Amino acid sequence: MSSLSAKDDCLAWAARDPSGVLSPYSFSRRAVGSDDVSLKITHCGVCYADLLSTRNLHGNSKYPLVPGHEIAGIVKEVGSNVHRFKVGDHVGVGTYVNSCRSCEYCNDGQEINCAKGPVFTFGRVDTDGSITQGGYSSYIVAHERYCFRIPDNYPLASAAPLLCAGITVYAPMVHHKMNQPGKSLGVIGLGGLGHMAVKFGKAFGLNVTIFSTSVSKEEEALSVLGANRFVVSSDQEQMKALAKSFDFIIDTASGDHPFDPYMSLLKTAGVLALVGFPSEVKFSPASLNIGNKTISGSLVGGTKVTQEMIDFCAAHKIYPNIEVIPVQYANEALERLINKDVKYRFVIDIENSLK
Repeated sequence: MSSLSAKDDCLAWAARDPSGVLSPYSFSRRAVGSDDVSLKITHCGVCYADLLSTRNLHGNSKYPLVPGHEIAGIVKEVGSNVHRFKVGDHVGVGTYVNSCRSCEYCNDGQEINCAKGPVFTFGRVDTDGSITQGGYSSYIVAHERYCFRIPDNYPLASAAPLLCAGITVYAPMVHHKMNQPGKSLGVIGLGGLGHMAVKFGKAFGLNVTIFSTSVSKEEEALSVLGANRFVVSSDQEQMKALAKSFDFIIDTASGDHPFDPYMSLLKTAGVLALVGFPSEVKFSPASLNIGNKTISGSLVGGTKVTQEMIDFCAAHKIYPNIEVIPVQYANEALERLINKDVKYRFVIDIENSLK
C-alpha cells in the first residue's frame, strides 16, 4: 500500500468496460464525515446484481465499476457524531448507502422506498456528486444510518449474504405476515435467495415446499435445507395435486416462467410475492380475481427490518450456505453464477486475499 498515494488508498477489483472482466484497481474514498463510519471490509457476497452492472446489462453502468453490496467488516474509524458504533464493532453495509432522509418512507425506516430514490452502493451518483463504489474493495465509508450491527458471535462471512439475499426474502415475508407458524409457504427457485426463504420459513414454523425445475436438487432441498416437500414445477400432475393449498408463495426466479400455474396453488386471499426479475409478468386476470388473490413486488428492505433480520438470524442460528473464495476468483465466480453452479452464495474473503 505504500506505493499508493494517500488519495488512492482503497484497493479493489473493478470492471473497466461492458466485458465485465474484473481486475485490480485503486481509488480514493471520501474523507470520514461527522456522521460516517469507515469500515474495513472483511467479506463481500457475490450477487447477480454484480453481474448485471459490471456487464452493463441495464445500460446505465459507469466505469470503472467496483461491484459488491453484501458487505461485512470491522469499524476502523467513526465520525464525531456517531454514537451507534465504535472502533472494532462488526458492521454490515447493504444495497444502498444514502437516501433523502426526510420523506415519509425514510422517516418510517423504509429508505429503500425513498421518494427521491435510494443511492445504491455501487455505480450511482451520491449526494456529493461522486460515483459510489462497492464492496470488492478494502474499505468503505458510509453514513451510520445505512450501517447495520452484526452480533459478535455471528460469522462475518455468513453475515455478508444477509445484506441482499437475506433481506430480499425476509422483508416481504414479514410484510405479508408469512411468519405465522402453521401456514404454508411455497418457494420458487432454489438459489441464493430461495435457500434463505426456506431457512426463514422453517424458523417461522411454516410448512415449506420448494418448486424447482432441477430434479437434482431434491435430496439436498429435503435433507440439508429441511424443506417439507420438493416439487418439480414442470410436472403438471404434481402441480395440480397442490391446487389451492398455499397461504404464501415467494417467487425468487429471475428466468422467464409462467405465473398462472403458481397462482392456482394459492388459497383464497393467498399472496404471491415477486422478488426476482423475469423479463415480463403475465397471468390471466381470472388467476388474480377468482379467490381474491394478491401478487406483489419487493426490493430488499429498509434499515429497520434489515437490522431486525440480522438479529433474527443470530438468535435462531440461521446461516446462509456459502462458498468462500479469494477475490482473484471473482471472474470465475460470476461465470459460475450464470451457470447456476453455486451452493448457494459466493462470499469473497476480502481481508485475506485483497492485498
